[in-house]
Amino acid sequence: MTTKNKNLVSSGFRKRKRRYISVTVILAAAVLSLCAAMMLLGNTFYSPSTVWKVLTGENIKGATFAVRTLRLPRMLSGLLAGFAFGMAGSTFQTMLRNPLASPDIIGVTAGSNAAAIFLLIMMNLSGALISVGAVLGGVLTSAFIYILSRGGKFNGGRLILIGLGVQAMLNAFISYLLLRAPQHDVPAAYRWLSGSLNGVRLSDIPMLAIIVIIFSPIIILSGKHLRILELGEDFAVTLGVNTDRTRILLILSAVISIAFATATTGPIAFVSFLSGPISSRLVGAGTRNEVPAGLVGAAVSSCPGRNSGR
Repeated sequence: MTTKNKNLVSSGFRKRKRRYISVTVILAAAVLSLCAAMMLLGNTFYSPSTVWKVLTGENIKGATFAVRTLRLPRMLSGLLAGFAFGMAGSTFQTMLRNPLASPDIIGVTAGSNAAAIFLLIMMNLSGALISVGAVLGGVLTSAFIYILSRGGKFNGGRLILIGLGVQAMLNAFISYLLLRAPQHDVPAAYRWLSGSLNGVRLSDIPMLAIIVIIFSPIIILSGKHLRILELGEDFAVTLGVNTDRTRILLILSAVISIAFATATTGPIAFVSFLSGPISSRLVGAGTRNEVPAGLVGAAVSSCPGRNSGR
């Protein structure tokens, strides 16, 4: 390679890196701004000083309940669940080299939904038990889809097709449960299926935060291998990547993240599906997309419009 070509390559690399850093910083600032707006805005506007006093422990009539009980859990759940949705969706799409391969398209979220609706309607359970069931449903569904897609050699297209079939079956099962459900249980089931930040309690946040803190770094650190997997199975093996181990680690991390996010907020539609393509368009080709996708997901989930009520 000539000196001129080396300079061109170095110049292109620096340009992509500057763009990546700039976009990531702007997205982070946008997410923080939206989180602040969720704390300030509602049926009643509270000034930043009032919100700060409430968060530091001072009791202010009206504001304490609105900020601590309603707005703070919604803000934190939108931030954490949105980041998990965005990062998990981008991981699946990159690994399977298909923009349709997001968890809410290939059956992962449907597994969580089916388990939650079954426990809600047929078992008359509520609260933490439904969340645990949703997590187990998402994990077991993902394992089932992955095992069926193996067939001797992993094939991303086969996994997507099997995932679509499993999703169709699970959606049919959910429809059957809704038809059999007592009338008074149907609104609660539909609230779960639609996904919402309303109703999230502060006690729901710690476990979701722990999951995001544990598994997000795993996905980020595996990002180098993720980009190699995007080039294809044979090329990745040639470069010395243990494809099965890397893929299982990434799928497990993404599935657990999105299962806990779904258990907390319900399946917020299209966040995991859209975050990857949007962030990829913003940061440009040839760059890692995990963190920007998570920030886009957090921005979409943290829109003040979701913070309805007080």
